[in-house]
Amino acid sequence: MKTIRKPSIFIASSNRWSLAARMAMAMMHYGCTVSAICPAGHPLRFLTGLTKIYSYSGLDSLGSLRRAIQHSKPDRILPCDDMVVLQLYSIHASHPELRPLIEASLGNPEFWPILGSRDLLLQAAAEAGIRTPRNQAVKSVQQLESWPEEKLVLKRNGTLGGSGVAVAHDRKDALAIYKWLMRPTGIASAWKRYIVNREPLSFWQWRHSEAPVVTAQQFIPGRPANTMIVCDHGEVLASITVEVLRSAGTTGAATTVRLLKNDEIEEASRKLARKLKLTGFHGLDFMLATGEECHPRNAAYLIELNPRCTQIGHLRLHGAGDLAGVMSKLLHDSLGIPYPVPEQQSEIAKDTVAFFPTAVLVNPANPWIQNGYHDVPWEQREMVRDLLQEVWPYRQWTGRLYHHFFPAEPAREICYEEK
Repeated sequence: MKTIRKPSIFIASSNRWSLAARMAMAMMHYGCTVSAICPAGHPLRFLTGLTKIYSYSGLDSLGSLRRAIQHSKPDRILPCDDMVVLQLYSIHASHPELRPLIEASLGNPEFWPILGSRDLLLQAAAEAGIRTPRNQAVKSVQQLESWPEEKLVLKRNGTLGGSGVAVAHDRKDALAIYKWLMRPTGIASAWKRYIVNREPLSFWQWRHSEAPVVTAQQFIPGRPANTMIVCDHGEVLASITVEVLRSAGTTGAATTVRLLKNDEIEEASRKLARKLKLTGFHGLDFMLATGEECHPRNAAYLIELNPRCTQIGHLRLHGAGDLAGVMSKLLHDSLGIPYPVPEQQSEIAKDTVAFFPTAVLVNPANPWIQNGYHDVPWEQREMVRDLLQEVWPYRQWTGRLYHHFFPAEPAREICYEEK
């Protein structure tokens, strides 16, 4: 019997977010073969069904990523964090033979500088007629002091996971945060992240770090909303939007969300995709205004874009499927491969989702764990057991020793559902 070729997906993750494993599970469910590169202790390493797992080299992270791509020969690359995206941009610049694959995965390189700059991104969004907060790159203390409002959000380019974002409540606070964000990343920090946090890209990021760029953004009183889109050459094929009910800190990832239908967000996603010729998965972050300070109630302000997978791409909605399925169908069609009808799996019938494991780790008493849909991948029991433990680097002797002297502060849950 003739073997039917399957689309080949390569998942790249340099941190230990579980979203990479969830996307891998979803793509395999829809008839794709999946290989991956990740650091030690990653949830992907507890997942059954992957074709091959490659290891990130801390001393040659870029080379290990390039070699893994060349060896696996995928049809598409799915980056699952921002640092991987930056490394793919670097490989695109230096290895012409990989450019078609990277462009098919990430879109038109003409627009990558915009995607990598918070300031340029919001400028492009405003030009497309999308509602955005006031936004400006801050080049001096004097420029910051002239900002019209007391309360504002300061963001440093090149950071991820909310680590380079802070809310300033007054002018004194803003100046202190600005000076903190402008500090250059030193080699000592890179060594700490390599030895304690076991981050394989710490030295690469340090060697390629540029002068810090801090952006001041108007503070929009409201609640966060996220949308993830799957695109093809500027056309949005499908999207899923949620409003955040609870998060791990003010700038941290959502732990609980509610499914949302919002026409303004959907239109903004289509406009931005067309303007920037987006391809692949992208996550857009919005603030839904509460109606304070002259902002129309429930007006959607675009505040950021992540050119990669986010944690909602695998959610299988009742009657609508999921974004991973849309991407798989696109790949099967583009490669001329018959699309297999996947086995039926459970769909999310409720409108509220508590993400596993963050919801239970941040607050085991979160009522939505019981009252909503708790997104636990029960079919991967070994991965579930690992995710319920302390994050892998903190279980190693270097992490235990470091945090004995410098205890890590637990994430403080932020609730938005009553706002």
